Amino acid sequence: MTVRVLQFGTTGQLARELLAQAKDCDVEIIALSRADADFADPQALARALEGVSADLVIIAAAYTAVDLAESEEALAYRVNAEAPAAIAGVLGGRGAALVHISTDYVFDGAKGSPYVEADTPHPLNVYGASKLAGERQVLAACPRALVLRTSWVVSSHGKNFVKTMLRLAGEGGPIKVVDDQFGRPTSARDLARFILSQAARLARAPAGDAVFGLHHFANAGEVSWKGFAEGVFDLALGAAAPQVQAIATADRPAPAARPTRGTLDTGKLERVFGVTPRPWREALAEIVAELKAEQRSAA
Repeated sequence: MTVRVLQFGTTGQLARELLAQAKDCDVEIIALSRADADFADPQALARALEGVSADLVIIAAAYTAVDLAESEEALAYRVNAEAPAAIAGVLGGRGAALVHISTDYVFDGAKGSPYVEADTPHPLNVYGASKLAGERQVLAACPRALVLRTSWVVSSHGKNFVKTMLRLAGEGGPIKVVDDQFGRPTSARDLARFILSQAARLARAPAGDAVFGLHHFANAGEVSWKGFAEGVFDLALGAAAPQVQAIATADRPAPAARPTRGTLDTGKLERVFGVTPRPWREALAEIVAELKAEQRSAA
């Protein structure tokens, strides 16, 4: 049976991958853009759900400008907390199923080992605090909500770390990357494939099922941002890869503080769903190959 999905968001990395991969997963997606449902107007989102029948709702829209959020706190909370809460409130009343995306930035990185879902969050910045507020309100309002925390999301489209590194390599200047922040990169495509592969299960699972609640999804393997950059250059440029200079977080001040080790443990997700995320380097190779193919077709 085809699963009918209502998706909020059309242009972000995850939103685009969900739309692209749905055809392979027996999932039919109706996607609402900002023009259809503006997350800066939570009440409009509740209205957008009126008369809509779907087996599963996915929130693939968010405020993700980490540094800008420090000066746009009200907007960050409206988009990342109030808007998802409005959606969850409607769906909770209907008994409907919901997938909401959160972040490793709900943690401060001080634990010294990967974070499990039961660890106490302590965000260091407005973005992380707004996402934490959102996940808590979603879970409180909708008993059949799956909140997926993820980290370091990349893909072949949109603005992300992989594309930024390749642009810098093309410019030929020195490349300096932070080497004292660690995490697990996540392919937006892998995250989308996981959600879509579980859509039918989520659509029929009752409240209280282990599939709902908090889960972590990220590709396997911990790495620093410098190590991630070196992986990008190795796969994309091989012997022509530029040298990456290691710098400390303190050498590159930013408005928003970042966790030094926000690494997510995915053991719970692996046990409940029977899915093991592949290594980040394998997922990165797929992204690099796609970017190279796009470059060849544009030439």
